[in-house]
Amino acid sequence: MIKACIFDLDGVIVDTAKYHYLAWKKLAEEKLGVHFDHEDNEHLKGVSRIASLEYILDKGNLHIHDDDKFELASLKNKWYVDLIENLDSSEILPGSESLLMDLKANQIKIALGSASKNAIAILKSIGLFHYFDFISDGNSTDKSKPDPAVFLIAAKGVGLDPNECIVFEDSIKGIEAAITGGFHSIGIGDPQILQQADYVVDNLADVNWQVLDTWFNTTKN
Repeated sequence: MIKACIFDLDGVIVDTAKYHYLAWKKLAEEKLGVHFDHEDNEHLKGVSRIASLEYILDKGNLHIHDDDKFELASLKNKWYVDLIENLDSSEILPGSESLLMDLKANQIKIALGSASKNAIAILKSIGLFHYFDFISDGNSTDKSKPDPAVFLIAAKGVGLDPNECIVFEDSIKGIEAAITGGFHSIGIGDPQILQQADYVVDNLADVNWQVLDTWFNTTKN
């Protein structure tokens, strides 16, 4: 029986993924001399800041000291935070708030499972923080998806087992993490890319609690 929903943040609830892309592209090309495009950005979805930097370094066959990695990752985050400084509710993706409201009305627990270290600030900026019963983010674990740690922490935070939770993700690594952790999953985006998910939808406007209840509590008993 599904009793909780765990949401990734970027690309699922709020449209901040584009700002991550711009900040990483600036760091890669201006600071490291490594070409960075949207295909590269796909590899960074759901991945921690340091792991994302290491992907770029590997692409450029660059080797740097750990202290320099921390400095570069911090610089990227500064640029990202500057870009989202005026973030507001206009950045909320379709269906996000209506689904959160519907889940609350049906006494379904709501948690966040995001690699972002800025998750709480973002949720407060867009006015959705009050919907969440528990936040698991990049400050909760240093393990990156496809490791399921961030989702397992979220499930524990709401007092439930993974098989009682649905994970909503827009990345391959996020879906893999959900599967590895024993969670149900819904992919947000391209069905060809997220085909391992139990179901794939364009955005959260395509689902409500009645649909989720039918999919997981009726057909998956």
